[in-house]
Amino acid sequence: MYAIFRTPHGRPGQNTGPFGQGQLQCEACHGPGDDHAGRVRRGQERPPVPHFASSGTGSAEAGNAQCLACHGSDVGFGWHDAAHNFEDLACVDCHRLHDPFDPVRQADSQADVCYECHQPTRTEMHKAFAHPVVEDKMACTSCHSPHGDVVGSELVRATVNETCDQCHAEKRGPYLWEHAPVAEDCTTCHSPHGSNQPAMLTQRAPVLCQSCHSQTGHPSVAMDTGGLASGTPSRFLLGESCLNCHSQVHGSNHPSGSKLMR
Repeated sequence: MYAIFRTPHGRPGQNTGPFGQGQLQCEACHGPGDDHAGRVRRGQERPPVPHFASSGTGSAEAGNAQCLACHGSDVGFGWHDAAHNFEDLACVDCHRLHDPFDPVRQADSQADVCYECHQPTRTEMHKAFAHPVVEDKMACTSCHSPHGDVVGSELVRATVNETCDQCHAEKRGPYLWEHAPVAEDCTTCHSPHGSNQPAMLTQRAPVLCQSCHSQTGHPSVAMDTGGLASGTPSRFLLGESCLNCHSQVHGSNHPSGSKLMR
């Protein structure tokens, strides 16, 4: 109960908070407490605190409206178009309002809160190659905008590529010779949450490359009916496969780099 006085919501000296000068204290968020605090007959169930109690009388929309009354500028207009709002999630489903430690706001504990709903993502994050969320070097909010800050996107930037470019600026370009899927969407080749393939690829080369590029007339068939490349033997299929030659897979600025080979 008294933990709230160690949070911004319970600081008397913060005039904008519920316990600030002239504010309504608990009732500023929970609404009038007359019914809850009034006398009840023996055996009669006491009415719950409005809005935020787990058995409260208010809906998620009503509870969120209480939060947005103060935090509307922090959340932004995008919340009304965000997936979490459409799923009728309440702020208290993710945030701890009376606890001085709010796990969803800490990089080392945030993911565990998100995983409560996003179980498949937890599995992907524990694959062999993944973003360093498990190591507490990143948080879900490094890439995602849970409040929908960007309208129509659940990312911190307007597009997937703009989000990735925050850390991977060297892949941003523009390049003299561009690789089309790189400019369009990083997730065409990469699995953003984790993969069992190196570099978080969705598939290994040459299979990944051949999902767009035909292998006809090119020594890039790894297996055929006769075994390992019996029809088109090539040492270039080993190791990095296509990248043995086409090393500049993200793009090239070399005047002779049209094939992304230099």
